[in-house]
Amino acid sequence: MPNTPNMTRELALLLALSTLWGASYTFIKIGVGTIPPVTLIALRTLIAGAVLLAVIRWRGLKLPRDGGTWARFLFQACLNSAIPFTLIAWAEQSTDAGLAAILNSTTPIFAFLITALITRHEPVTVRKLFGVGAGLVGICMVIGVEALSGLGERLVPQLAIVLATVCYAGAAIFGKNFKGLDPIMPAAGSLVCGAALLVPASLIVDKPWTLEPSMESILALVALSVFSTALAFVIYFRLMQTLGSVGATSQAYLRVPVGVAIGVVFLGESLHPGAWAGLVCVVAGVAAMTLPPRQKLVSV
Repeated sequence: MPNTPNMTRELALLLALSTLWGASYTFIKIGVGTIPPVTLIALRTLIAGAVLLAVIRWRGLKLPRDGGTWARFLFQACLNSAIPFTLIAWAEQSTDAGLAAILNSTTPIFAFLITALITRHEPVTVRKLFGVGAGLVGICMVIGVEALSGLGERLVPQLAIVLATVCYAGAAIFGKNFKGLDPIMPAAGSLVCGAALLVPASLIVDKPWTLEPSMESILALVALSVFSTALAFVIYFRLMQTLGSVGATSQAYLRVPVGVAIGVVFLGESLHPGAWAGLVCVVAGVAAMTLPPRQKLVSV
């Protein structure tokens, strides 16, 4: 069975992806300190796309040239980078990185809701229904009643992160259309398309030549682009092929403690009691949605 993936290696990659994306919330929080969200994400996609194009050339590969594939790259860019990246960056101007990590970890729950209500190719089980319920309750607890008192200041940014999560869920489902391509192709193609959308917007909205970003924000941008985007996207699209969309999105519950811990340690953040309870609900819900039955784990 030469095509059977090495599960130890794939799970190690899943952990690496969780760490890279868990750290991204702190990088974003530091970056938006002196770089506006649209410009930060435009540079993020531009740098990451350029890195992957260089790797493609180094490997002697060529990007697809047919219009159909690039149309799919563009659609994937909207779902997986341009829209959600910008929403999260905008939200983190007033939302802690740890809270963003928790809210954004519910991708598998929304992926299941989309498949169950629209594509209907996955069975509805009691465990998955529990996962959906626990995850949605967790979101409400994380946002908390306190956010309602700051309507327009705290609630709206947190809902923007939830909307970004829905985009990621759609991207995970749409990502199956790239099966058969080298994982670096949809990663590079979607980032190039994301940059093509965001760079002109940055020039118009932020006039980046007038900005004076701090060295801290610049370093955070570089780390965000190279590690949490370029490298992470290659791993993500590889896992889409080896573990499938549900398996690939299971990194969501792994990156929660990583994202929260990094925010606490490096940014001095703290979660309100309701957020801690919500974190438990979210992790339980996402785990219920993504962990395979015991017999499947034994048979691999």
